[in-house]
Amino acid sequence: MADEIKSTLERFNLLLSEIDAVYHDAALKMGISDSAMVVLYTVCSMNGDCLLNDITRMSGVSKQTINSALRKLEAEDLLYLEASGARKKRVCLTEKGKDLAERTVLRLIGIENDIFRSWSAEERKIYMELTQRYLIMLQDRVKEL
Repeated sequence: MADEIKSTLERFNLLLSEIDAVYHDAALKMGISDSAMVVLYTVCSMNGDCLLNDITRMSGVSKQTINSALRKLEAEDLLYLEASGARKKRVCLTEKGKDLAERTVLRLIGIENDIFRSWSAEERKIYMELTQRYLIMLQDRVKEL
């Protein structure tokens, strides 16, 4: 049993790494950096604008990396930041940024949607439930470290 668990966990971790590698390859093929893809992907997932905190929270990428990507994307006139309350900033795509998103991350989101549509409703439900359960259990155990 212990060998089966070890083998399954190794395969699980390898699959996660391979998925990350596919997203990296996608970014390369689309001519954008991984961090730019994270920013654009998150903004597009939130319908074209979102709070800066949403990007760091949803992506798991460090604030420093996100801020560097934002500065570069802003310098390229792909997005802009605007105040949203006293201490928050909203990230918004420019028209040029929307065009880039159409050619890049929205294509990737379309691929993801196609994959999920190819699964039955039950398969999607099981996948999401197990993934969320794993995440919650992992978060709880890491808090105990």
